[in-house]
Amino acid sequence: MLQTLASNPKSTIVDIAESVGINAISVRHHLTSLQASSLVQAEEERHGVGRPRLVYSLTEKGMEKFPSRYYQLTNNLIAQMKETLPDVKVKEIFKEMAENLAEDYHSVLIPLAFEDKLNRFKKIMSQEGYDLEWEKSEEGYRINEISCPFYHIGKEHPEICLFDKVFIANLLDVPEEKIQHIRNEENMCSFIIGKA
Repeated sequence: MLQTLASNPKSTIVDIAESVGINAISVRHHLTSLQASSLVQAEEERHGVGRPRLVYSLTEKGMEKFPSRYYQLTNNLIAQMKETLPDVKVKEIFKEMAENLAEDYHSVLIPLAFEDKLNRFKKIMSQEGYDLEWEKSEEGYRINEISCPFYHIGKEHPEICLFDKVFIANLLDVPEEKIQHIRNEENMCSFIIGKA
């Protein structure tokens, strides 16, 4: 079913049933599970008179289930940078990229109290492809990345985590040295913002 939606986005239940060779009731059941896993999304589409119909397509998380040449290109590009440039310069490039991206959002966060900033920050990160939660802890505040758009690249190139750390520091107006990066057991990242 995911393969069908990858090649035919905005498919109806009938379209999917015909493509995979199972009945519509089974398709509906599977779609419910895929939506619960955030792999598939539904939207209403008008088609002439009458009620709109539901069409289904892959979410960004669903698209990640398929190999992408973008991943390979990005991976190779970073590897080439690391072979060609000194380590300090590579880190500098990632820091500058994070700072530039943060500038686009910074003005909307400046007037907010810190926890309001964190709530707005969560929405901004969602627009950038992240899924995260934050919580107050004994150490200060902890930001947990539930999913990261650069997860696979970050496994080979930890400089991606530096990008995240600098982006967080710039958006929240927190000195970078006050943020501790932790890669937890599930290979997801957490960032602890220490108390003042």
